Amino acid sequence: VVEMNCQDGDRVNAGQIVLFLRGLAVPILTAERTALNFLGRLSGIATQTRRFVDAVSMSSCRILDTRKTTPGWRLLEKYAVRCGGGENHRMGLYDMFLIKENHIAGAGGITEAVRRCLDFQTQRHFHAPIEVETTTIEQVREALELPIQRIMLDNMSLAELSAAVSVVQGRIPLEASGNITLATVSQVAATGVDYISIGALTHSAPNFDVSLLFESA
Repeated sequence: VVEMNCQDGDRVNAGQIVLFLRGLAVPILTAERTALNFLGRLSGIATQTRRFVDAVSMSSCRILDTRKTTPGWRLLEKYAVRCGGGENHRMGLYDMFLIKENHIAGAGGITEAVRRCLDFQTQRHFHAPIEVETTTIEQVREALELPIQRIMLDNMSLAELSAAVSVVQGRIPLEASGNITLATVSQVAATGVDYISIGALTHSAPNFDVSLLFESA
């Protein structure tokens, strides 16, 4: 028998009891470590996400995760991000064309890479949003003229982010990404970008400290 004291996404305090279990000791102890591993890992991701969300709460900027998830755990870890107040970027390669630097290099440029995505959509009768990763203001200007749905600003300085926001003037959503930490995320949000994607939500979240203790009969 499981009695929940809180729901997914609730804030909890040190020492708070999150649930009660009643049952036979042997199966509970057999499953204990696996259950605590899941709960500690996923609650750690939700907590890490909440810290980032709180840090940008004075802006309209939204916090996104990435595909930097534990193999086999993606659905669980992305659910934990939502529990922490963040939003999911892509679940996989199938729900958005994200044209990154290697794709740009392979295609011979941003415009050609986007053209190939559009051709693919026509040929396969498959449609999904297109996002382009940029690293310079010149690339932002090029991407802005193409039929895409979002521009990623990768590893740009605060000054460059502000310049990109000024160039775009709200015509297309902007996503900042690349080595953004709790110490810098509020400054990045203040530049006016619409999204900030952070791989550390899932690949570097500290484990949530939770334990299972028996009560005396």
